[in-house]
Amino acid sequence: MAFELPPLPYPEDALEPHIDARTMTLHHGKHHAGYTKKLNAALVEHEGLAEKPIEELLADLGSLPEEIRMVVRNNGGGYANHDLFWKVMSPEGGGEPGGALAAAIQSAFDSFANFQEAFSKAAAGLFGSGWVWLYADGAGNLGIYTTPNQDSPYMDGYTPVLGLDVWEHAYYLKYQNRRPDYVAAWWNVVNWEAVAQNYAAAQK
Repeated sequence: MAFELPPLPYPEDALEPHIDARTMTLHHGKHHAGYTKKLNAALVEHEGLAEKPIEELLADLGSLPEEIRMVVRNNGGGYANHDLFWKVMSPEGGGEPGGALAAAIQSAFDSFANFQEAFSKAAAGLFGSGWVWLYADGAGNLGIYTTPNQDSPYMDGYTPVLGLDVWEHAYYLKYQNRRPDYVAAWWNVVNWEAVAQNYAAAQK
């Protein structure tokens, strides 16, 4: 298969107590695995597409055969979104970024506190299932926006730098309907080194 389920970069219980091990087991082993399987199934009869990077497929959905376009949108988006999600978390996470990323956040939002507040508000207020993103545009400027379902920033011409999954499967076992509590806890595991690498890559 062209796309493989990436392993978690840490044990399933490593993000406790902020994100529980049972949620991680189901989220990675069932949900992310399911998106991967369905993405591969959609591409198997379309020679050449499976060899393209997922970012390229998502950025140019209109060029895909109509019969697989929505499947790739949903499952390719789910595949890419979760791949980034695991990497921007770490048991040694939390705190604030430094360097060029910190400067860019300062420039875009006036302070890290303002950024964190705006991001948290967007995550808590998103209706239904979806994601909240810190993205970089083509000029390297940062912004916050949300996408429904498994839609990806690549579909809108943006590069995701940091993403938070606010589907209920990401938090319901531990937090039930208390999404703001999940969002607040999540900041303790954000891997700012990985986020900074994403930002640096978006500048190239």
